[in-house]
Amino acid sequence: MNKTNECIKLIFLGDITGRQGRTAVMSYVRSIKEDAVKNNSISPFIIANIENASHGFGLTKKNYEDLSSYGIGCFTSGNHIWDKKDIYEYIDDAKNLIRPINYPLGTKGIGSQVFEVNGQKLAVINALGRVFMPPIDSPWQVVTQEIDRLKEQGVEHIIIDFHAEATAEKICFAKYLAHMYNSEENALIKGFLGTHTHVQTADEQIYNGMAYITDAGFCGAVDSVIGMEFKTSLHRLSTSLPERYEISENPIAQINGVEVLIDRTKSTQIKRINVIVNNKED
Repeated sequence: MNKTNECIKLIFLGDITGRQGRTAVMSYVRSIKEDAVKNNSISPFIIANIENASHGFGLTKKNYEDLSSYGIGCFTSGNHIWDKKDIYEYIDDAKNLIRPINYPLGTKGIGSQVFEVNGQKLAVINALGRVFMPPIDSPWQVVTQEIDRLKEQGVEHIIIDFHAEATAEKICFAKYLAHMYNSEENALIKGFLGTHTHVQTADEQIYNGMAYITDAGFCGAVDSVIGMEFKTSLHRLSTSLPERYEISENPIAQINGVEVLIDRTKSTQIKRINVIVNNKED
């Protein structure tokens, strides 16, 4: 096998938020796939977090099906995945959609999935943090048990979307897993990528063969408060009075995420994605 064909190019997109995020991601994914064909380069495996894809809260079946048609290989989520009630009707049949693995046993959906990418087994795990988050089972126990199970099945690469609030929790958990399962020469955990805050951090790095970023950011309206309309956000935050957040419909959107290059033994490169898309032009 050609060495180039053994490499995996992974694109991970931060939380897709509302219609502007969905539209921008459709345009972006189409363009990178066209470029891969045009340049005869590696076609990327794309993962996107979609817990906020439908008006900023949850995911409808229609939006899931539309996003699936774009060519995204795997969808991760978070604590908001349950906000649209029809999720309970289709999540068990949504084969490339995973929910956080550390919900209690019996919760609908699955917390990890294995994909074949360039003839290699790549698993994606989604997990929730516990600091400043709703009560949930320990990710430290549940995720390590799942990694051990996947390792026994011959999985070569594991990517983790850790949906969490606290930066310290993300950093500590990532380092723990990298020390437990990776070495400089041979890394099982190829990526530990944070989501939830919608604010992209500038700490991307390769740590013990693992690509890491504290938060990948979000895909949605630039002129917003993490995707939400400014006025309602201002009223709620300045008065502490209850008010429903409204999604921003400004057509200038940002695409946040990371691009990761993976070889057979470790991740070799990670770089941030920060692209502006004018949805009016589509």
